Amino acid sequence: MAIIAQLSDIHLAVGRDGEVDDGSGPVRSLRAAVSSLLALPARPDAVVLTGDLADGGRPAEYARLHALLSPLPMAVYPLPGNHDDRDALRHAFRDHPAVADSGGPGAPVQYAVDVAGTRLVCCDTTIPGSAAGELDVERLAWLDATLAERPGVPTVIAMHHPPYPIGIRFIDDMSMTGTEGLAEILKRHRQVVRVIGGHVHRSTVGSLAGTVCTTTSSTYRQLFLDLTRPGRAALTGEPAGFAIHRIEGESAVTHFVPTGNYRPLMEVD
Repeated sequence: MAIIAQLSDIHLAVGRDGEVDDGSGPVRSLRAAVSSLLALPARPDAVVLTGDLADGGRPAEYARLHALLSPLPMAVYPLPGNHDDRDALRHAFRDHPAVADSGGPGAPVQYAVDVAGTRLVCCDTTIPGSAAGELDVERLAWLDATLAERPGVPTVIAMHHPPYPIGIRFIDDMSMTGTEGLAEILKRHRQVVRVIGGHVHRSTVGSLAGTVCTTTSSTYRQLFLDLTRPGRAALTGEPAGFAIHRIEGESAVTHFVPTGNYRPLMEVD
C-alpha cells in the first residue's frame, strides 16, 4: 500500500527581505500545510507537488520552497505549472536524482518513480510563456512508453493541468490540449488508477476514459466557485488544503484534507 500526499499551487514569491520566512501569506500557508501533513496518524510515503510552486519562476523562490519543505522526512517530487520555470525548478531540486535526470535545458520536467509498490509518473503539461497546457506528440509518446515499462504496477499520473473541463470559465480558458491522445493512452494502460492535477485551486473529481481524475485545493488561495457564464474570476476565503491518495493494488481512494490541526473530538464505537 502507498500513501501519496499532494500539495499544489503554492505560489511562493521571493519576499520583501529575501529570507526564507518573511511572514507572507504563501509562506505561512505552506508551513501550515507541512505541519498538517506531518500530524497525520499515517505519514505519507512521498509528496508530489503538482505545479505553480513559485509565483514568478525565480531561482530565489525555488530556494525558499526547498527550504520550507525540508522538515518533510519523505521524498518530495515536484513538477511545473504555468507559473514555473522548468530549468530553475530542475536546478533547485537537483538533489532529487529523478528530477536532475529529467532532461537538459528547456526540456519538460517529467519522470517516473516507485513509491511503496505504486508507480508515480510526473508529466509536464506546461507551455513556456502560456497559462494553458498541452500534451503534444512528444510528451504523449513519452507517457505511453513510460507506462508500457511497468504494465502490472498500479500507477498514478501527476500533472498540473486537469484533463477534463472544470466548468469554471476562468480555468477552462486555460485548459489543456491533447486530452484525446491521453484518453487513448489510458485505454491501453489500465494500471493507471488516478490522474491527479492542480491548476484549479479547488478540489474536483472528474474522469477520462474511465479513469478517475482529481484536482486538489491550493495550499494558499482557493478559486471562487462560479459555474455561470461568463462568471467571475475571483479568489475566495475558503480553507486551504491538500490531498492524500491511498493506493492498494487496483483500489485507489483520495481524501481532501483542509489545512489545520483537527484533533479527534471524541471516540466513537
